[in-house]
Amino acid sequence: MPQEQGADEPGVAGPLEEAGEPVPSAAAEIFGSALADAERYSRLLVGPAVEQGIIGPAEAERIWDRHLLNCAAIARMVPARAAVADVGSGAGLPGIVLALLLPGARVTLIEAMARRVAFLEKTVEDLGLQNAEVVRARAEDLAGHLAADVVTARAVAPLDKLAGLCAGLARPGGKVLAIKGASAEAELALARPALARLGVTDAKVIEAAGADGAAAATVVVFTAPGDRRAGADHGRGGLRPKGKGGNRPGGQLRTYGPAAGRMTRPNSRRGGG
Repeated sequence: MPQEQGADEPGVAGPLEEAGEPVPSAAAEIFGSALADAERYSRLLVGPAVEQGIIGPAEAERIWDRHLLNCAAIARMVPARAAVADVGSGAGLPGIVLALLLPGARVTLIEAMARRVAFLEKTVEDLGLQNAEVVRARAEDLAGHLAADVVTARAVAPLDKLAGLCAGLARPGGKVLAIKGASAEAELALARPALARLGVTDAKVIEAAGADGAAAATVVVFTAPGDRRAGADHGRGGLRPKGKGGNRPGGQLRTYGPAAGRMTRPNSRRGGG
């Protein structure tokens, strides 16, 4: 749908764009035809996301290099038509970025906090992302009810805890991509016993390169176990209703966005910020 030209249109400088980081030249090569939407998303991050306390004010000056390009670096590690689950999606990093770069993928943005869910819902709507949906839930509550080809996470939890959350959402043999920082190797070493208990394999640290060939993201990668407990929907890589109780026992989940195809009440016990 055509929109009026104004400060919020890509390529038109406005207060939010002036307050944030200039668009780097590498962004055009990385995002290609999705660059205009990536610019619009960057303005949502430096504007509403900061105003609502979803990301810190200091991050507005490094949205592209520290966040958008960092997340975009892992897109090459995700199959073009994969079912992706983004754990603790927060402001949509990396899930929204992957949805922009991989239009053939199906991206489920998993977030428990109400204000973050509201931001994600509005972002999916504003960007017209037909391949993304928002699920308000904790990752542990979806274990066995979601079977993604790839599970992603960024700045969610220490690896020993995060591994269990992510492995429970992956299909048998699915991949987990956890974006970490400089301490990734040390974190992986500490998490080895937990990973062994989970039965995951091939755990390693990979430096994902950006458009210029330099390392843009440090990623811990591992493969989920080859079997799953009963109840997972291995075929669709999406949520499967469990009778009248919604997607998990004891409550219902709410999904948002064009890809959701349904809307149910959130669990009233689940709080949010």
